[in-house]
Amino acid sequence: MKPVAFLGDSLSTLKGFPGSARRRAGYQIDRIQRGFDPDDWKPMPAIGPGAREIRVRDGTGAFRVFYVAVRAEAVYVLHCFRKKSQRTSQPDLELGAQRYKELMRGRK
Repeated sequence: MKPVAFLGDSLSTLKGFPGSARRRAGYQIDRIQRGFDPDDWKPMPAIGPGAREIRVRDGTGAFRVFYVAVRAEAVYVLHCFRKKSQRTSQPDLELGAQRYKELMRGRK
């Protein structure tokens, strides 16, 4: 089972999700650690090669977790956020891409 590394404030943001969304996101991250795909995800090439997005919805709204699992040493959670509109906001995309670049620069 791969360990999880949370980059930036992603862990504290995930902990701030409402209980149901936090549990669902945690369950999906556990699936990734065990080598399975999350139940609801999509590739995020705008973030970087191998980046994906977990999609979680509960009664309070939509939540997203950007992550990278292609590296052998860990699952990297890049960014967690509440989605407020149909399209992912540019600041969320930029933050995910920035953390992806930092990860790849520091882990080669």
